[in-house]
Amino acid sequence: MRSIYPAAALSAAALFLGGATVASAAPAPAEVYAEVTAADIADPGAVIVDSPAELAAARTAAQAIAWYSSRTGSTAYQGYCEKAARLSWNRTTHHPSAIEHWQSSDGARHTTGTPPKGAFVFWNISAYGHVGIADGSGGVWATSVNGAIGHAKQSYFGSYLGWKPGNSN
Repeated sequence: MRSIYPAAALSAAALFLGGATVASAAPAPAEVYAEVTAADIADPGAVIVDSPAELAAARTAAQAIAWYSSRTGSTAYQGYCEKAARLSWNRTTHHPSAIEHWQSSDGARHTTGTPPKGAFVFWNISAYGHVGIADGSGGVWATSVNGAIGHAKQSYFGSYLGWKPGNSN
């Protein structure tokens, strides 16, 4: 049975260190555990998981952004933007490319509005597309910003496609 937890239910003791998640989370209290409802699914900050253990391993938007910011200037993920986006959120779902992630049924596509903090942001700049993570204020963290991981305005890359909610699914 799949359940949904508000992002606030993530343990304050869960730490993000150098690309690894170290968690010392207590089991979720019974009042936090509930069936998934339509209202929960509409909450872009919600974390959908199958168990309290998965909740402890799930990342928040702030942690996904911290993954990128801690690697500012790195060229290790050049040509691997989808992998970087997946690792930033510690996702279990894998897509072969950014464009396939965008075209997939993995999350609702949005083509208007400012992407919320942690959202996957997509551009059609090559056959494989490009993806980064929104900062919530019109900027993005991505690979290929001046040839490395960096922060830029959303308009830095041309051919904007849109955004999908970020998550650890």
